[in-house]
Amino acid sequence: MCATDASFFSSNREPLAKTDNYKPTQEEGGRLMAEDKKQKPGQVKISAFLTYLRTAGSFFWVYIVLLFACQQVFSFCRGYWLSLWANDPVSNGTQPHTQLRVGIFFLLGVTQAIGKFGSVAAVFLAGVVASRKLFQHLLLDVLQSPMIFFEQTPSGNLLNRFSKEMDAIDSIIPDKLKSLLGFLFNLLEIYIVIMVATPMVLVAILPLSALYVAFQVFFVTTSCQLKRLEAGSRSPIYSNISETFEGSSLIRAFRAQQRFIVQNDVNVDENHKVSFPSVVADRWLATNIEILGNTIVLFAALLAVVYKPHLSPGLVGFSISWALQITGVLNWMVRASAELDNHIMSVERVRDYSQTPKEAPWSLENHFQGVSWPTEGAIEFRGYSLRYRPELSLALKNINLKIKPQEKVGIVGRTGAGKSSLAMGLLRLVEAADGEIVIDGINIAQMGLHNLRSKITIVPQDPVLFGGSVRENLDPLNQCSDEDIWSALEQTQLKTFVSDLPGQMAYECSEGGGDLSVGQRQLICLARGLLQKAKILILDEATAAVDLETDLQIQATIRSHFKGCTVLTIAHRLNAMMEFDRILVMENGQVAEFDTPEALTVQKGLFYKMAADSGLVR
Repeated sequence: MCATDASFFSSNREPLAKTDNYKPTQEEGGRLMAEDKKQKPGQVKISAFLTYLRTAGSFFWVYIVLLFACQQVFSFCRGYWLSLWANDPVSNGTQPHTQLRVGIFFLLGVTQAIGKFGSVAAVFLAGVVASRKLFQHLLLDVLQSPMIFFEQTPSGNLLNRFSKEMDAIDSIIPDKLKSLLGFLFNLLEIYIVIMVATPMVLVAILPLSALYVAFQVFFVTTSCQLKRLEAGSRSPIYSNISETFEGSSLIRAFRAQQRFIVQNDVNVDENHKVSFPSVVADRWLATNIEILGNTIVLFAALLAVVYKPHLSPGLVGFSISWALQITGVLNWMVRASAELDNHIMSVERVRDYSQTPKEAPWSLENHFQGVSWPTEGAIEFRGYSLRYRPELSLALKNINLKIKPQEKVGIVGRTGAGKSSLAMGLLRLVEAADGEIVIDGINIAQMGLHNLRSKITIVPQDPVLFGGSVRENLDPLNQCSDEDIWSALEQTQLKTFVSDLPGQMAYECSEGGGDLSVGQRQLICLARGLLQKAKILILDEATAAVDLETDLQIQATIRSHFKGCTVLTIAHRLNAMMEFDRILVMENGQVAEFDTPEALTVQKGLFYKMAADSGLVR
């Protein structure tokens, strides 16, 4: 169950003495996670913007654009009113209508401030709505993903989506969108002011604007791709940190600290290789935009001098003062646009998880689903085949067998024979490639996953305990009384152990149950199964990691307290198998033998050879 330990600390590793000299290969150092390699070149698709806008709601954006336009109109009127005021004649050291000028100027300023506040507030409100919906969709997409998704997806990718990408959607995108809209309307106002004062400047503005657009497209395209590469190079860092944390005890035990330190350094170096060109591109943009803005100011000033006889001083001052702002506005506008494009890809990356395969519906309202199902626990495989991924070969091939109600069946076979695949098929962790499984006359493929899985109890090889009290681990949904829980503990011979714990059932277990032995965790999982009162019990190598005494204790509990249940036991120890009703022998994903232990022993087939190797028969 612990994929990290299995993949990072296999027995085929180099001798321990060499770990301190470990140097990762160039391929290891430069790797990107499989999912993050599938990046789209160039600019972010317009669909990412549309997704964000639609998620917030079209009403918000109509309202926002109107507010930005209104506040910019009032800004223009305020500046123009000031230029008219400057042209008023001076008589005896004073200007006429001063109070009127001041009053209207004040009203225009207040109205502009109200419009500015309303437009900014509307953008952030729309951002909150979009962020909440996108997070809910992301969480639902991940929760509805099948088990194979979590096996194929590195933990770093998931952490990246829920941390870095959601942080961009929460705070950065609304802020940059607000800035972009503000600078865009400000730029339009500047162009209008300059062209009203000196119409001939249009001859210079048009080619310079085209050049500005070219700069922006080139920078945004480059910056977006660099951002994608940087985001992809971040996933290995998160994955390595997560895997190191999960396997820290084994890393220390094998003295492999240096190996993981070096790997982390390599991952960080790869990230920096992509981050540095982003800084260079940023400086290139700043230089070119500064030149472009100063050129526009130069033309505005020259034309104001050329057409001086036809212009009023106030209008010239109004035009030049606004033209001086254009360098900063252009600079910040293209930066805001680039930042928005860079971070809108977070919406793209979050949205990608909506395209992943999903599990079947959690619940279906079908006429054959009732709380009493299953009543007997009869299981039938009808031509059942299973494969884990479309490109892989079948793990189970045309399985046909019937398991009687309340029958105790042992499942044996070599590694990779398909034993655990049967359990995964029963729980629909992997859907059937062909055929069907029928429980008490009902095809499980026609049921909701919760309706099915809540009726089957499984005790895995790696017992799962959560950080919380013993009671919460036994009854997570708080559906059982204390009397029922103590009864289950007594039946699994854990009552004395729990009674001696500080707080008894209120005792807080550590995450994963690390403060309990493997045998104790298995017995708690078995007690959890007793409380569930399911008609079907699956033990998937549940006794593989416990001592013989605990194994016998578990088997005794099953025989005495699961008499009315159908029990499927996948085990590597054949001692207890001789007492089962029938034995299912799997070989290469097919049923090799299926009969009573006595009959299989007489046949002297695969089961007989396994029993002979274990010293159970001669």
